[in-house]
Amino acid sequence: MKIITDSASDIVDNQREDLLVLPITISFGAEEFRDGENLTHREFYEKLVESDELPVTSQIPPAVFEQAYEEVTNNGEEAIVITMSSKISGTYQSANIGAEDYQGKVFIVDSENASLGQRILVEYALRLKDQGLSVQEILEKLEKEKKNIRLIALLDTLEYLKKGGRISKAAAVAGNLLSIKPVIAIKNGEVAILGKARGSRQGNNLLAEEIRHANGIDYEMPFVLAYTGLTDAVIQKYIDDHESLWKGIVDRPVPASVGGTIGTHIGPGAIGIAFFAASDPV
Repeated sequence: MKIITDSASDIVDNQREDLLVLPITISFGAEEFRDGENLTHREFYEKLVESDELPVTSQIPPAVFEQAYEEVTNNGEEAIVITMSSKISGTYQSANIGAEDYQGKVFIVDSENASLGQRILVEYALRLKDQGLSVQEILEKLEKEKKNIRLIALLDTLEYLKKGGRISKAAAVAGNLLSIKPVIAIKNGEVAILGKARGSRQGNNLLAEEIRHANGIDYEMPFVLAYTGLTDAVIQKYIDDHESLWKGIVDRPVPASVGGTIGTHIGPGAIGIAFFAASDPV
């Protein structure tokens, strides 16, 4: 059995032979890069801060998925494909189109998430595979548990939402002058703004509050904290300031980095956390 996902999952340095991460294309003008292959997360942010234009991301075409399916099935294996939310990207549709000739061998899961949320669902799938569960058993658990995933992030700036046309220029200017930092989440497969904080301290507190509203973190399941940009200083401070969320339960979290697929839209300086809620949502 092979688990396949796309690079929006922000899984780097993949060491598992049973996990295949397909790269999304990121374009800076006429230059095209494959996320995570010939463009590291650090290289992406170096280019982002130097570029006058916002980079463009492109969904993985069906032919790329089809080639991956052919290789997997030719080896006599089945594949579980976990993509970013179908409401955010057409990658889920591409995965399905590519699977038309592989019915009963390739099974596609809409993560209804992206980046960190997608990543922990992939990690959960690998954990289930390691436990010896069948494809159908894994699919059932993924469909159930993905509803409990929470992805919450604090953005440092509104500039990239403005560049991407998500908010008006006037709103971005006003927000930056007031040091407004939006807290966003993935809800029902789409990006939602949970609130706006004045400054980093209020933003960090709002992030912690949202975790408590989600009934806390299920530390028996995968979870991850991450940052965007060239330094992890902000997320390390968050871990220190809110150690009550994890101390005495798990080892100090090691933050991951968010790559270009999502970083294009939220910019550097953001921090986020993805986890499975400690109990079923109300």
